[in-house]
Amino acid sequence: MGTLRRIGGVKQSEFKEFYAASRDGCLRAVLASVGDRQLAEDLVAEAFTRAWASWPNVSRHPAPRAWIVRTALNTRVSWWRRRRKEVGLEDGAPDVSDPREAETGLDPDLLAVLRQLPQRQREVIALRVFLDLDTKATAKVLGIAEGTVTAHLSRAVSALRGRLVTVDDGIANDQEVGP
Repeated sequence: MGTLRRIGGVKQSEFKEFYAASRDGCLRAVLASVGDRQLAEDLVAEAFTRAWASWPNVSRHPAPRAWIVRTALNTRVSWWRRRRKEVGLEDGAPDVSDPREAETGLDPDLLAVLRQLPQRQREVIALRVFLDLDTKATAKVLGIAEGTVTAHLSRAVSALRGRLVTVDDGIANDQEVGP
């Protein structure tokens, strides 16, 4: 068995495995929430840096990936407070045809619609759908009641359904009609 390197008392290989297994999912969740690829990458990198610094505690967290996403979203709020102005999604959003968007595994049309949702709804979608957390865990991560999570999820799904699924005479537009 190879030597296990420790940096500051932290097992490097354990963290590397967590990072490799979790980075893409966390990035997708944060991107779905913030709507900006570059910002999401910066936030996730910062969150993983903080996780590394606190790995003994983070590794014992019931949902370490949720800890990463929540830390990333909290970091965004901290950055925003320091600047005292928020860049609107429409003003600061990258072009959805940006080739880097394909790397996230998110459909550009879905990402565009997610950008239109209110922030809390995007956060709930990110945690419930992209990280597959249950309602209780999502509520705990966001610091809100379980009923509030359910309400935000319901509103978000309804809005997404209304914007992504259009019905014409009982047939969805994305389905082909036979001869």
